[in-house]
Amino acid sequence: MPGLMLKHTLQSLLCSTLLIHGFTQPALAHNGEVHDDANAITTILPDCQILTATRLFDGLNFPQENMAVLIEGNTVKKVDSPEKLSNLCNNRINLGDATILPGFIESHAHITFQNVRKDKVLRQGITTAQDTGGPLMAPIGGQGSLRLLSVGPILQAQGGYPSNVFGGTSGYDQIGYTINSVAEAQEAVKHLVDGGATAIKIALEPGGETGAPWMQPHGSDPVPATPWPMLSEDIVKAIVAKAHELNKRVIAHVGENKGFERALAGGVDEFAHMPCAEIREDLLKRAVDQKVTFVTTIDTLASCVDTTTHKGIHSNTMSLAAKGAKFIYGSEIAHDNVPWGINGEEFHMMLHLTSGESIDFTDVMNVIKAATSKAGERLGIPGLGTLAPGAPADLIAVKGNPFEKFKLLEYPDLVISGGRTIVNEFRNTSLTSIDYGCLFNWAEQKYPALFAPAGAFTRYSDKYSYRHYGKFNSYLGVSADSHNLMYIGPDGKMQSAGAITDLMTAAGCH
Repeated sequence: MPGLMLKHTLQSLLCSTLLIHGFTQPALAHNGEVHDDANAITTILPDCQILTATRLFDGLNFPQENMAVLIEGNTVKKVDSPEKLSNLCNNRINLGDATILPGFIESHAHITFQNVRKDKVLRQGITTAQDTGGPLMAPIGGQGSLRLLSVGPILQAQGGYPSNVFGGTSGYDQIGYTINSVAEAQEAVKHLVDGGATAIKIALEPGGETGAPWMQPHGSDPVPATPWPMLSEDIVKAIVAKAHELNKRVIAHVGENKGFERALAGGVDEFAHMPCAEIREDLLKRAVDQKVTFVTTIDTLASCVDTTTHKGIHSNTMSLAAKGAKFIYGSEIAHDNVPWGINGEEFHMMLHLTSGESIDFTDVMNVIKAATSKAGERLGIPGLGTLAPGAPADLIAVKGNPFEKFKLLEYPDLVISGGRTIVNEFRNTSLTSIDYGCLFNWAEQKYPALFAPAGAFTRYSDKYSYRHYGKFNSYLGVSADSHNLMYIGPDGKMQSAGAITDLMTAAGCH
């Protein structure tokens, strides 16, 4: 049986019923493809679930062995031993030799501006992303879809970066918004915050750095002649003051010494990149003293090295680490030289550039914290990036131990967003053919317009347990590969009805 899906012709008739009982209909597409919809809920929300694994990292403490997490609805309830949690929920899933972690946070992305599929990013383990430059949007997602937090367009000087490189006009729906005065700066910050911006980003970029991606042609136009105009120090200070008045951070794109010094003079909170060009030691120390946070993006900017001095992004990172700088993970999703999900190489470079002469397990854990709890602290959502009580139920799990091999994180075997299972590559060996029969019987009773006559014979193959319903020439089945309940109608269009473990709970099949 090739794959099983909800019948397109019954979508309108049955949509409300299916949503109530757990069969959801995410943005159905042509030829069975599911298109991206930031607000689509792709699976049901179980009342509760307990996940157990050999290792669990809560985003805060050292990984613990043989622990479990209890999720109630879309919220983390508690982390404890499986024995202490087992009586609190009947929906229990043992992942075996695996590691449970909080969903990862991407602190530098251009998902909207570059039209990156949000569902693809989510399936690769990024459950929250900060969109740092692009059309202004209110926060979206988080309940079965990618949580996307926008800063809106980058505030820039007239004729300056980023619009001079990427094109477009000045506007709140563009990559850049031009500021010419203190009054305009204050007005723009208020407009951005009123429109849902979770931070304010400014550009202080005169250009000219060796190896920087913004010094490469974009499209058919040549790179503009440098130096590029930058916002004045008075305007930067006005932006920072207004943003802080409205309880928002200011993030600065800087790549070299002049912009770096102006950002510090203006009092910014965060650098969107590790700077490309070699930065003076006195300025690096000043940044650490001012407690400015650095988003890494080392992998995507790895070519930022002066060919004469051999210094640049790597030497800046090492010097900042030695001075005690604060780092959070960012890979710049939407660039074409990094994964559009979790980037194992970014963690690898962070570890080796920030750990000094020797590496211990605390260094490894701090790198993962930079993409979980430390990143979440800056985004204003209590518990984000952790598995603390009350945190959003955003989790991932991988088979094996990612603290020994970062690459495992790029291919998560389980992704949960807001308590809803998005990816599940774990085979639940406790489910038997009798359990499947219970699930099929429940579906027949709930949806006789799809599955008739009831009580069809259950058939088995290497990959599927399924039933065929002659009245509608339709199939209902369980895929061993995807661990989803699937349906196909006579038109051949396919749709997942949700994760088996979630639906088993809804059906009362334990």
